[in-house]
Amino acid sequence: MMAGFGGVGIIFMVLFWGALIFGGVWLVKTIFNAGQPHLNGTAVHGQPSAREILDQRYARGEISREEYEQIKADL
Repeated sequence: MMAGFGGVGIIFMVLFWGALIFGGVWLVKTIFNAGQPHLNGTAVHGQPSAREILDQRYARGEISREEYEQIKADL
């Protein structure tokens, strides 16, 4: 027997190990994703990437195609 706890002890054991594993996975994901851009290219803090800003400026007509290509090559 579980030192007098019976089935309740098993439930607590499963909950404990489940929480421990979940917390470990969450911690590892948080550490390795810190500062990494999301898949859509937007930075973690919601700010657009340099490439997104460049694309927006070109789309608005603020820079010419030559300037766009030069800056894109520099990035």
